[in-house]
Amino acid sequence: MKKFDLNKILVTDKSFYMRAMVIIVPVMLQYLINTGVNMMDTIMVGRLGEVSISASSLANQFYTIFTFLCMGLSAAGLVLSAQYWGAEDREAVHKVFDLLIQLILISGTLFGLVSFLFPEQIMTAYTSDADVIREGVAYLRITALIYLPHGISLVLSNVIRSVGNARLGLYISLISFFVNIGCNYVFIFGKLGFPAMGVKGAAIGTLCARVVELTVCVVYMLRIDRILVYRPAGVLKLPGRLLIKEFVRLGLPAIISDTILALAASAISMILGHMGREIVSAYAIVAVVDRMCTVANSGMASASGVMVGQAVGEGDFDKAKREGWSFVLMSLGVGIVAAVLVLTAGNWSVRFYDITAETIAITHSMMAASAVVVCFQTIQSTLSKGVLRGGGDTRFLMIADVLFQWVASIPLGYFAGLVWGWTPFWVLIALRIDYIIKSFWLLFRLQSGKWIHRAVIPNRS
Repeated sequence: MKKFDLNKILVTDKSFYMRAMVIIVPVMLQYLINTGVNMMDTIMVGRLGEVSISASSLANQFYTIFTFLCMGLSAAGLVLSAQYWGAEDREAVHKVFDLLIQLILISGTLFGLVSFLFPEQIMTAYTSDADVIREGVAYLRITALIYLPHGISLVLSNVIRSVGNARLGLYISLISFFVNIGCNYVFIFGKLGFPAMGVKGAAIGTLCARVVELTVCVVYMLRIDRILVYRPAGVLKLPGRLLIKEFVRLGLPAIISDTILALAASAISMILGHMGREIVSAYAIVAVVDRMCTVANSGMASASGVMVGQAVGEGDFDKAKREGWSFVLMSLGVGIVAAVLVLTAGNWSVRFYDITAETIAITHSMMAASAVVVCFQTIQSTLSKGVLRGGGDTRFLMIADVLFQWVASIPLGYFAGLVWGWTPFWVLIALRIDYIIKSFWLLFRLQSGKWIHRAVIPNRS
């Protein structure tokens, strides 16, 4: 009888898990802080009533599209830079950073112009409530100034993880937390001699935090960092043809995939927005709790993407496969813990909001639905945003995102919420059904071994 060898399937070396935790813990803390900022924003604006919380939540959905685009750019950059770093080519990594900044400058400017010039049209797409539209328009005009500083700092702090530095994002988030809460307190409620600005005050607070983020990011990368030693002089140069080719082959699908996710999130907000302000308020609360309880997802995805990507860059594909299955097993445990946290901490957090009894009941119902789905959410996140993406399987992941979100989740959610009149619990299950389907689909992909695609190194071609 053939002896079972665990070492051929999973990584049993303790140093692997130590290296993973070096990335996971700072990223978890970063996302925990970011989610804490979002929660404080929601709580502070929530003290102004359901119109204000609905307006800021829906207005932020347009900004979320840009955020997902930045995450896509980060993912595209991480796929290439992790593999280039694994192949010990620092110059190629620098060129990836140059290209990312160029793309952020273009996209951030375009999003800012649209947000400033067409805020009413944007809000009308999400809701027909005139009061919510009015508040949202004021919010959007201020957020037009946020795109560039946030985009640059977000992408650079994310991609620098590919070289093993997960601290920058943590530093930025920690400073942003205190700046955002302090400015929100001053501008939302009118303290220190400033007038009370309500929802507009929340937007100004976010703007102040993003400007500080960019400042910290630039100072760190130019004055403190000794790992990557990046200098932005290459931003003024056109990228090489081979880098563009590899970016399109391995990176562009990641950008498209995350942009599609943003559009799907926006479509979900449109569906819920037309179900009433109570549903929107409840979902805003649930979304914050969901992000708070799943911060480990981001750490798992980042660590698995970086470490598997570096293994692929080294040419050690067996190592990449074993690391992939090890991260899947870790994600299962994280998902179970997250489900328990959503049920306990989520329902407890409702007491902080000034909302009606009807909205409270809806929130509890949607919180239960979130707990059902969250374990699948963790597994598919680790695979799609980490393991398989780090292996360069971005094209397959793009197809999976399009297929399951736009063929399953969005249509089913639309009919469940606006046609069939299902309860909020089942509407949220329908809107997140893609998490369940993708979990099994991506596990089969991992088993197949067809997900490894090594990048061509520009300087060695």
